[in-house]
Amino acid sequence: MDKDTVLRARALIGERTPLRSDCGQLCGAACCQPDEDGQGGMYLFPGEEALLPGAGGDFAPIYTCEGACAREERPLACRIFPLTPVKKENGWGVKMDVRARAMCPLSRSGTRGLDPEFVRAVREAVRLIAADPEGEAFLEKWAAREAEYGAL
Repeated sequence: MDKDTVLRARALIGERTPLRSDCGQLCGAACCQPDEDGQGGMYLFPGEEALLPGAGGDFAPIYTCEGACAREERPLACRIFPLTPVKKENGWGVKMDVRARAMCPLSRSGTRGLDPEFVRAVREAVRLIAADPEGEAFLEKWAAREAEYGAL
């Protein structure tokens, strides 16, 4: 998958965020912070490595920041959090990321508690990624990884 697909997915989300205000004020931007061991970060989608060099990881390259970055430079995974891709009978959609439970107060309300425009934009971005065979293979791996976290 080329970086243009990722750029189009990012553009679909644009400046939309889970709330119409800065949700990072609720939790101290917990999803932007490495954990106490300096671990953490966001997976990069295929093609995104070209936009954010220096990432590494096993399942997919992981991008770690130091807690603050320009919104326009954020990886797609940051832009969609606390949502995660999920394959449904009628195609790809989104649900609340199980990893958000530990850090995101918004996870308690599920997708109902998020800005509907944000949820809709993320769903469209996920479907755009899924339309590419490499993107769909990545989403399949992502969903399997998410299921592993949910089983813990």
